[in-house]
Amino acid sequence: MKHDNDYTIGLRNMWEVVCYGSDGQKKWGELNKNLVATEGANHVLDGTFKSATQITGWYVGLKGTGTPVIADTMASHTTWAELTPYSQSYRQTLTLGSVTGTTTSTCDNSSSKATYSINGTATIAGAFLSSSDSKGSSSGSLYGVVDFASARDVISGDTLEVTVTLTAASA
Repeated sequence: MKHDNDYTIGLRNMWEVVCYGSDGQKKWGELNKNLVATEGANHVLDGTFKSATQITGWYVGLKGTGTPVIADTMASHTTWAELTPYSQSYRQTLTLGSVTGTTTSTCDNSSSKATYSINGTATIAGAFLSSSDSKGSSSGSLYGVVDFASARDVISGDTLEVTVTLTAASA
């Protein structure tokens, strides 16, 4: 017999980041799970079950080296910084497809990947989801942060494509 504390719901997010050189050839790729920050988890509950206003726009940002922690927010993430060596004026919009699934629900942006045209030299160590599209800004809410297995170098002329898969599963 199951008890109330035997049921859980988990939020898991997978990030695939692929870097292409100026010649169009794949240089490297990463596939990693992200940390859902407390601020992001609280918003899921507040915006779904309570009276908080739903955030309808989420944006993908790039992060530098440093380990994210669950208490990170957009206003305070002292162990890492946002990287902005790309020509787009704003963080890229997370445009999700339909939610699918029966026991595990997922949605992703595979039909509209967040794409960055790199215009400088940098070391990218991960990415994040924010409710603010303002490049380099500390405003908005932080949903989650992904850390790569190892930091990766990019140079001017590279292109990064970011696919985010959001999953909620009950067990």
